[in-house]
Amino acid sequence: MGYILNENSMQKVFDIWKKDYVIYAPKRKKGEGMYSDTDCIRYEAVDTVAEVEFQRKSDYSFKEVLLPLSQTLFYFTEEEVKEAKPERKKGAVIFLRSCDLHGVKRLDQIYLENGFEDYYYKRLRENVKFVVIGCEHSYDNCFCVSMGTNIPESFDLALSFKEESFHVDSRWEELNPVLKELAGEEKKVRIPFVKENEIQVKIPENLSLDIIKSTMWEEYNSRCINCGRCNFVCPTCTCFSMQDIFYTDNGKVGERRRVHASCMVDGFTEVAGGGSYRNKSSERMRFRVLHKIYDFKKRNGYHMCVGCGRCDDVCPEYISFSNCINKLEEAMEEVNSNGGK
Repeated sequence: MGYILNENSMQKVFDIWKKDYVIYAPKRKKGEGMYSDTDCIRYEAVDTVAEVEFQRKSDYSFKEVLLPLSQTLFYFTEEEVKEAKPERKKGAVIFLRSCDLHGVKRLDQIYLENGFEDYYYKRLRENVKFVVIGCEHSYDNCFCVSMGTNIPESFDLALSFKEESFHVDSRWEELNPVLKELAGEEKKVRIPFVKENEIQVKIPENLSLDIIKSTMWEEYNSRCINCGRCNFVCPTCTCFSMQDIFYTDNGKVGERRRVHASCMVDGFTEVAGGGSYRNKSSERMRFRVLHKIYDFKKRNGYHMCVGCGRCDDVCPEYISFSNCINKLEEAMEEVNSNGGK
């Protein structure tokens, strides 16, 4: 159903939501960008519609709402273990772009449908409503069309902000009477989603594990500085480490935390006995690329990467993930001409 609301009416919707939900949306953080005197768009809980950034793509993804950067799992003493309470007691309404909504599907696959259900993810994932923000145009470094994530598959609400009004497409049945009362009548609305990006990627149909023998990966030994920014802004990177925190007043009491980690940083592949794998940047980049567009699809039938382009946006060394994908076809020709050696 379609409705057109002014800002005051949209705020009334927010006020209704806040009774049962925490509202998360991209919010402009003044002066907190990666360069001096620049802003950062990052997800936070909001109270008003005026706080939501509709015009710019967020620098960080929504995933911190469902996967906190640092999440306490349980507390322990010498004699007992106590489960940590959830980070929020209410449900959540999350504003996000189409590519990010496709990212939710990837997270669900990893944490709920991968042979087990992750308890801590599941309890934050339950009772979540998704509001998709329409994209009037493609943003810098986006290649969502190539990845098939430019059109949302499912949502509770979709909206676009134009001409000082909110055009709303609602599939949220319980909310429809409220929207109709505020709007006065149902109308035909069109939520825009991009049909083309300036950047396009092509994944070779003959892509195989022979690609690991290509020389294309070597350039990243000198270019990548292993900062891990690409992982932390990505909506589908889910790696974490476990940390036991011991309290200073009693070294036998503390808590266990799940903390975001990065396959691109030093120490990620260290194992017991002092072993360490993928010490070179080339090996780490190779692993990351193939995980996003090869082995995840082999297992689940669709690519892990959603083409949001945030990794390209944030990289201080201007390494382009989309450009890396487009090098794969030539790299496959290289390894095939060498007989796979």
